[in-house]
Amino acid sequence: MNKLKLIIAILSITITLSGCVNNIPTETSAITEPTESTQAAKAEIINEVGATIRERFLPPEGSERLEAATGSFAEYLQNLKLKAYGEKVLYYDGREKSDFAYISVIDQDITERNLQQCADAIMRLKGEYHYAKGEFDKISFNFVSGFKCDFKTWSSGRKVVLNGNNASWAAGPNNDTSYTSFRRYMDVVHSYASTISLKKQLEPVDMMEMEIGDVFIVAGSPGHAVIVVDMAIDKMTGTRYFILAQSYMPAQETQVLRNLSNPEISPWYTLEKGELITPHWTFPEGSLRRFPKK
Repeated sequence: MNKLKLIIAILSITITLSGCVNNIPTETSAITEPTESTQAAKAEIINEVGATIRERFLPPEGSERLEAATGSFAEYLQNLKLKAYGEKVLYYDGREKSDFAYISVIDQDITERNLQQCADAIMRLKGEYHYAKGEFDKISFNFVSGFKCDFKTWSSGRKVVLNGNNASWAAGPNNDTSYTSFRRYMDVVHSYASTISLKKQLEPVDMMEMEIGDVFIVAGSPGHAVIVVDMAIDKMTGTRYFILAQSYMPAQETQVLRNLSNPEISPWYTLEKGELITPHWTFPEGSLRRFPKK
């Protein structure tokens, strides 16, 4: 492909993938700091020295954290490491995100390119989970074009080449099972996948059947996606709670979201039917999906 065709192809895909555009308050709008009236509730829920999601965020009063199966994706998410309490989310170029949409930052580096946005962060978490377990054959994501980009093929010494909007495999001798190679693989996935392709890989699930690892997703331009990283239940009342994480655009570190609608239990959300209101997006009922069980 000559340089002009490559530029045209990249611009076309970039326009298609511009999906994490908000439909409620923007990055520059007034997402303000929680008021002092929420500090007492915060003290009951937030353990500022906690190093992981399950250590930092205590279940709402009267509830208990759901215990995930050992070795499961749910357990992996509950134990995601967090940066020190109070640290700011960084954009891919090192700038700080200064709004109050998030309460903590997941301690995971991102590439210095504008790639890891909303759906990308979710695919990264899923990919990292399987990579850590050596389950290379379970790391597979589709491009918007429908091309299946799986890590097993990639790590066998192949790479992805583009001819217009068509992708195919070719010899890529530098690609193996090393972590450096895995990160290159994820960058390629992030370049050509989006909410559109991720939604097609996920299975619809009823809101009241939610599990840790499920994804709220709206596909398209605009589109957005967030992932459930923890859950709790009040066994007396049956009320269930959940915590969400997201990235956004421009590319930025993955973050644990606040619940601005109910700051007394933030970052927990109450599980109930209907739309889900998050700081940057309102998800309509029916937006919950799940990675297929393999």
